[in-house]
Amino acid sequence: MQDQPSTSLPRIIGTETEFGIAPKEAAVADPVAGSIAVIGHYTGLPAPDAIWDYENENPLLDARGFEVEGERERPNPDYNRQLNKVLANGGRLYVDGAHPEYSIPECSSPREVVAFERIGERILAQSLQELTRVRGREQYVLYKNNSDGKGNSYGYHENYLVSRSVSFDQIARALAPFFVTRPIIAGAGKVGAENQTSPAEYQISQRADFFECLLDLNTMVKRPIINTRDEPHAEYGKYRRLHVIVGDANMAEISTYLKVGTLSTVLELLEAGAELPQIELDEPVRAIKQVSRDLDMKQTLKLSGGRPTTALAIQRAYLDAAKKFYATHRIDEVQQDVLRRWESVLDRLEKDPRLLVRELDWVAKRHMIESYMERKGCGWTDPRAKLMDLQYHDVRPEKGLFYTLERGNLIERIVSEEEIVRAEHMPPPGTRAYFRGRCASKFAKSLYGASWTSVLFDFGNATLTRIPLMDPNRGTAALTGHLLESADSAAALLEKLKA
Repeated sequence: MQDQPSTSLPRIIGTETEFGIAPKEAAVADPVAGSIAVIGHYTGLPAPDAIWDYENENPLLDARGFEVEGERERPNPDYNRQLNKVLANGGRLYVDGAHPEYSIPECSSPREVVAFERIGERILAQSLQELTRVRGREQYVLYKNNSDGKGNSYGYHENYLVSRSVSFDQIARALAPFFVTRPIIAGAGKVGAENQTSPAEYQISQRADFFECLLDLNTMVKRPIINTRDEPHAEYGKYRRLHVIVGDANMAEISTYLKVGTLSTVLELLEAGAELPQIELDEPVRAIKQVSRDLDMKQTLKLSGGRPTTALAIQRAYLDAAKKFYATHRIDEVQQDVLRRWESVLDRLEKDPRLLVRELDWVAKRHMIESYMERKGCGWTDPRAKLMDLQYHDVRPEKGLFYTLERGNLIERIVSEEEIVRAEHMPPPGTRAYFRGRCASKFAKSLYGASWTSVLFDFGNATLTRIPLMDPNRGTAALTGHLLESADSAAALLEKLKA
């Protein structure tokens, strides 16, 4: 009987996408200046002068119990405004390093994640289009991918709110085999190899070549399969934020949906103390590169005891654990759909990965490039193959090859056009992003700044007024919608909150 509750609150999920930026002219080759220019030309900002509040941010804390040396980011207000844009949907558009980056607002379901990622692509495309209009010519191209093909990789990060009652050691042991094998579902596809790894004509994952250790705090060098950052953006004693850097940036909605949906499922089992597969790979770093090159799903991976297994077998072990758990726990429609699609994808990968040409990025991209090579009589080393790899991720609707597939109804969808359009200006209703986003839109003149954990108002006094948002499960439409709608000013809202 399905009479036991699973978890009392939905999983809070967020993603961050660093977009590749390529100059079209030598005179504009500075990627930092280019990234600032791109985000500065997004016309949909409710409060263009709002800053990002870094007060509660510390990326130097390590989940293994220490803080590394380093400087926290604290730009001056003017530069802060150039680097950061608070969005009406509760998300953030900013410059990270040398890339324009988009963080979706905190979401409470994989379906929401898909919609808010899709609008992120359009926000960047709109920004690029406006920059081109203002300057009179196209100076940059943006890609939602993870590699420029010249040895440089940039990140796509997932974030999951997890109870701090689950130790980080438990998380690491449970997730290492899952992360190594998840690319067969969520890989974005890649022509060639990088980072001095073994040659490959085509790979499943864009990021696999760049992982060099199992555990570490770094995200740009010596990249780990499991990142140890301990920056919860929430009440520290209650929550941890699992910061996942091992995934690819996806274009296909089903790849994104299953990427976050399957991991969210595994985390629910972990928090509930459910039985999870006891798997330990012999060499996880070697294995993730091996999985990425296994286009036919036939290679064996070596376990620590010497036994062989496969990527498919490992993913099925996690799926079977989830099916067993949900056989005796209540399950919502989205979770049911994740399990159904997860099983269907694994079944077809086992038969023939090409059966998933309408669903998974790495399969769709491979089919598109192979079809082109067959027509032109060329091979994987032809520069045109690498160019198509890049063009698949081009955010310009008229240029991106993924959008060509979408217009031709050659790729399956998860969310509706209405959901994507709404996601530009309306935040998710079930998290604190609702309060942040609605404050940015409704009280823009008083908004001084915002962060994941705060909203800052300037009422012309000697000090700013900070409204804390330390619990991602509060600030929802259900809890604050009536207050926001009934307040005709930020000052009135503050009085209502005090009352």
